[in-house]
Amino acid sequence: MTATEIAAAVRAGTLDPVVPTQETLCRIGSAGNTFGAFRRVREFEAFAEAAALRTIPNRAKLPLAGVPIAVKDVTAVAGEHPVWGSGKASAPPFQSDSDVTARLRAAGAVIVGLTRVPELCLWPMTDTAGSVVRNPWAPSFTAGGSSGGSAAAVAAGFVPIAHGTDAFGSVRSPAAICGLVGITPGIGTVPASDSWQWSGLYTHGPLATTVADAALLLSVLARHPDLANIRQPAPLRIAVSTKLPTGVGPVPKAFTAAATRTAQLLASTGHRVDEAHPRYGTLAGALFTRWLAGPGETDPELDWRHIEVRTARHLAAAATVRRLGLVRNGGRRKWVARALEFFGTYDVLVTPMLATMPPQAICWRTRGWLANAIPSVRLTDYLGPWDLAGFPAMSIPAGRHESGLPVGVQIVAPPGGESRLLTVAAQLEELAPWPRTARQPSS
Repeated sequence: MTATEIAAAVRAGTLDPVVPTQETLCRIGSAGNTFGAFRRVREFEAFAEAAALRTIPNRAKLPLAGVPIAVKDVTAVAGEHPVWGSGKASAPPFQSDSDVTARLRAAGAVIVGLTRVPELCLWPMTDTAGSVVRNPWAPSFTAGGSSGGSAAAVAAGFVPIAHGTDAFGSVRSPAAICGLVGITPGIGTVPASDSWQWSGLYTHGPLATTVADAALLLSVLARHPDLANIRQPAPLRIAVSTKLPTGVGPVPKAFTAAATRTAQLLASTGHRVDEAHPRYGTLAGALFTRWLAGPGETDPELDWRHIEVRTARHLAAAATVRRLGLVRNGGRRKWVARALEFFGTYDVLVTPMLATMPPQAICWRTRGWLANAIPSVRLTDYLGPWDLAGFPAMSIPAGRHESGLPVGVQIVAPPGGESRLLTVAAQLEELAPWPRTARQPSS
């Protein structure tokens, strides 16, 4: 069942809220650690949360009533301690939920587990000590990052929806790699107490198998119920661009072909579609310094005895970047002005989602900083500009690569355009439906 179907049945009283949680935990347990999606499965806690929904008097009004959800291991969950993929496992558990977690609980969601992330969420591939998070569609490839565990959990069919966070493509990149719908809402759309991180580019977003489920979760995260109501599409001005923002390196033909094919589908329904390219300019410096600066000042409780070499190098660079004041806003402001100018002519932009094939599912944590940085920067060339601008963007499944990997396309809108993106995505889902989850291995 989709999240939308589960919630509707629980609200109507035709489905015991414990049943979807029980089924979810059975799926997770039968697969073991096949894909490495979860750092911790909250078996007993999830059962208790689901059972408590039986007696909640306003259950019929809960948008996520009884829906099992995976939460990225970066946000506070009462009784748990997120480790951000590091050796900080000795930190005391949180006494209360974060504002985002509290929002999920208040909507009736059941938190079944915490999903793995790369250390400090620095990389678009997810592996930690003792576990490599694999792509359920093609296990030799990474599930992406930094919301890699969340993407693997949904693509494997463990949970219908998952929570992710994004600053440099950390929702859209794993969504594309794992054949999912992933939304990076525009800056400020999802109010959160941790939005200061990553130089103010940090936000929370959904990963799901359907557009309706992604819209439902986004509506809860954003405290904007109307986002769950996907409207009928009106004719739009749509631009398609396969040009790399940096202009460097070839893009796999399957990725550019998917963007072109998506544009043709939209044109067939009456949208005006042109080939047009934003004036990206030179964004490398603005993006690179923000990535180097990282999530912010180093947590004093971080256990440096267990920190990875690549992370230690990155944190040293981060301290230098912050000390010298290299994160500046001039370049970003100019880019936002150019982007707004582009969207004065067009309503939606379609691009490839990824610029290279995803990295292999290996122990990247044992490699040096440069060996991690090069594939990371190259992979996310199409993503970074829109994170820097703070514009809403989505990843939509759009076919398969000959390797078996899903192929995603990116759709972008100007600020406040989340509903517009959902409308376009829903239309594409109807025109070219995608398989929801990867085939499970036999036990």
